[in-house]
Amino acid sequence: MRNLFFLIIFIVLTSNLRSQTADCVKDFNFLVQKIKIDYPGFNEKVTSKTRQELLNLEQELRNKIQYYPDSCGKYLSIYASWFKDNHLRIKRLNSSYVSNNINKSIPKVYSGNLDSIIFSGSDPVEGHWHSFEGDIAIIKSKTNNEFIGAAVSFRNYTKNQIVFSLSKLAESEYKMISYPYYDSSKPTNGKACLRLKDKVLEIHEYTRFVRKTKSPISDDALLYSYFPEYPNGGNIFPLATKLSDSTFYLRITSFADDKAEVSTRKHWSEITSMPNLIIDIRGNGGGQDNFYQVLADLIYTNAYESKGVEWYATENNIKMYENAIKNGKIKNGEEGIRSINALLNEMRKNIGGFVIHPMMGQDEIVKRDTVFPFPKKVGIIIDEDVASSAEQFLLDAKESSKVLLFGNCNTAGVLDYSNAITEKLPSNKYELTFPMTRSRRLPNHAIDNIGISPDVYIPYPSSNSSAF
Repeated sequence: MRNLFFLIIFIVLTSNLRSQTADCVKDFNFLVQKIKIDYPGFNEKVTSKTRQELLNLEQELRNKIQYYPDSCGKYLSIYASWFKDNHLRIKRLNSSYVSNNINKSIPKVYSGNLDSIIFSGSDPVEGHWHSFEGDIAIIKSKTNNEFIGAAVSFRNYTKNQIVFSLSKLAESEYKMISYPYYDSSKPTNGKACLRLKDKVLEIHEYTRFVRKTKSPISDDALLYSYFPEYPNGGNIFPLATKLSDSTFYLRITSFADDKAEVSTRKHWSEITSMPNLIIDIRGNGGGQDNFYQVLADLIYTNAYESKGVEWYATENNIKMYENAIKNGKIKNGEEGIRSINALLNEMRKNIGGFVIHPMMGQDEIVKRDTVFPFPKKVGIIIDEDVASSAEQFLLDAKESSKVLLFGNCNTAGVLDYSNAITEKLPSNKYELTFPMTRSRRLPNHAIDNIGISPDVYIPYPSSNSSAF
C-alpha cells in the first residue's frame, strides 16, 4: 500500500513536470519567433558577428528548460534581455507580492451610499480624502477593527470599489492592503501613516491623500506641496513649489498621464514670472510624448529638427492593430481609429519593411509660436532611471538655449525602439512587452544603452541607494 502511495505521488509529480515543460517550450518558441519576425531591432542587433552568440544562448536555455521548467520566466527574460532593449521584456502575470493573512471578509465593493455617509470620527483616518488619482472615502468596518477605502471618484476604479483596507499598528500608523482594480493581479502589503495633525494620509513609498475640505484649491495646494517622510530614497511624488522669489521647482515623476500638464498649467503665472525654473525628472520612466508638450512650450527658444519614428510592417503587427480596433482598444475615439487605419494602409503596402505614419510625416521642424521671456534659465535634474518619453523630452529640451541638464550619470538609454505594446504568451502566465517602431535617428545617433549625459555633473548619491 505504501509503495502504491509513493507511485501515485511520483506519477502526479512527473505529469506536472511534463506539463510545465511543455508550456515553457511553447512560450519559449513563441518568444523566439516573435522577436525574430516582429521586433524592429532584430536585423540591427542580430548580425553576422552576433548571430552565433544568440543561437548558442537559445540552445543553452532550451536545455535548461528541460531540467528546470519551474524557472521558465527566468529563461524567457534572459533571452529577451540579450537584445538590451528595456522596451522588450517579459513580465510574469499575477506576480505581485501577495499579502499574508489577507482578511477574506473585505468585499470588492462597498455596499453603502458614500455620498450620504456622516463620519463618526471614531478614528482620525475616517473621512473623505483627495489625491492625485481622485477621491476616496475611508469607513470603519462594522465586522472587525479594520477600515476600508472605497472609491468615490478614483482613477480606474468604479464608484464604491474597494481600493485598500487599513488596520491600526500604532498611533497614526496603519498596516495597508491594496486591492488592484483589475482581477489579474493580487492584493499587496504596505503601510500608511497620518501626518500634519491628521490632514495627510501618506502611503509609504507610493502616494498620499489629503483630507478633503470645502476648498478644492487649498486641498490641491497641500497635496502638491507636502514633503513626504517615506520616499525611500526616490523622487516618487509630484511637486510644484516656489523655492525663492526667483526660482520655481517642478518635480515631474512620470509622463504616463496628464499630471505634469495639470501641475504646470496650475502654476503657469508663477513659473512665467520668475527667472529660474528647476525641473526634476529623476525616476521618470516615461509615458507618452503628448504629456510633456506644455513643458516643451514653456522652455522653447528656437526652431529645431525632430527625428520621427518608423513602424515595422509585419503581418503580425498589422493583425495586432486590426484586433485592437475590433476589440475597441484604440485610444482617442474616432480620431484614434482614423490614425491607426491610415497607418495600417501604409503597412499593408510594405510588409516586411518600415513605414512612416502618413499623418505624422517624416522629420519634423518644430517651430512654436511663442518664446516666453521667463523663465530665463531652466535646469533639468536627471538620473539613471530617466527613460523612454522622458528621454525624448530631454532631446527636445536640449534644443533650447535656456536649458542645462544636471545629474550624476547618464539617463537609462531606452528610446531607439519605442511605441511598446503587450501580448500574452501561449500559457497566459507571461506577458511580452515589445516595441513597434524604431527611431529615424538611427544608426548615427543611438540612445539605447548609452543614455543622455548631463551638461553639469553633480555627485549626488545614486537614486538606487538608500541615501538621497
